[in-house]
Amino acid sequence: MKFTKMHGLGNDYIYVNGFEEKIEDPAALSVKLSDRHFGIGADGLILILPSDVADFRMRMFNADGSEGAMCGNGIRCVGKYVYDKGLTTKTEIAVETLAGIRKLALFPDAHNKIEKVRVWMGVPRFSDTHDLADLPSREFPTQVRVLDREFPLYCVSMGNPHAITEITNAFEYPVEKYGAEIQKLPCFPQSVNVEFVEVTSPNTLDMRVYERGSGETLACGTGACASAVAMMRLGKLSKNAFVKLLGGTLQIEWRDDGVYMTGPATHVFDGEVND
Repeated sequence: MKFTKMHGLGNDYIYVNGFEEKIEDPAALSVKLSDRHFGIGADGLILILPSDVADFRMRMFNADGSEGAMCGNGIRCVGKYVYDKGLTTKTEIAVETLAGIRKLALFPDAHNKIEKVRVWMGVPRFSDTHDLADLPSREFPTQVRVLDREFPLYCVSMGNPHAITEITNAFEYPVEKYGAEIQKLPCFPQSVNVEFVEVTSPNTLDMRVYERGSGETLACGTGACASAVAMMRLGKLSKNAFVKLLGGTLQIEWRDDGVYMTGPATHVFDGEVND
């Protein structure tokens, strides 16, 4: 099986061309190949497949084998993959995901390789204004107690569930300690992605993320969108802002028709694995 290793701000995935490769059990394959000691090493597996309703279809599996509805960093790399590999010559494409169709604008560099991608990420849905099965609490914020601390959680869906909490010194915070416990709360029956954020200027947000199925990762595109719009809704952040993550920075814009995310997509290497 041929594969490509790519990352968006360090959020790395193994990409497989589903037009050529047939994967019988992608969940099990994701667990095996994502292992950073005995596999290729990644936050998960992404399949690029034919679609009846868009240019391409994306399926994304976390490192534990669970399937995710959407991955912002992952879909930027899908855009780079299909253009750089010659699957399309268009610089505007649509990609089908479990969270719906997402629109991508691809920006080639001087060598006609994609260096960054802007993604229309859809319309954010808030727990107090929408009936969301995976975010059942209707409070904004939801107040919870975890271990020795109280957390206000601003719950937002970007096609997958996010719980955002404001803290200080984001890049020094014990994210793993509290993120794992917040995910276990009964108010999140399908678990949740947990973002720890700090507004550092009117147009800058620091963020770390503890993702369901993967633990802490260097970046999360849907999490950056969810965190930004939560702070924008509260009036703490401008509608065009930068989200700083451990792996780099994303630009998030909240327009009338939804949320736009712009960031890099990076090819690491191509490879081949045998059964």
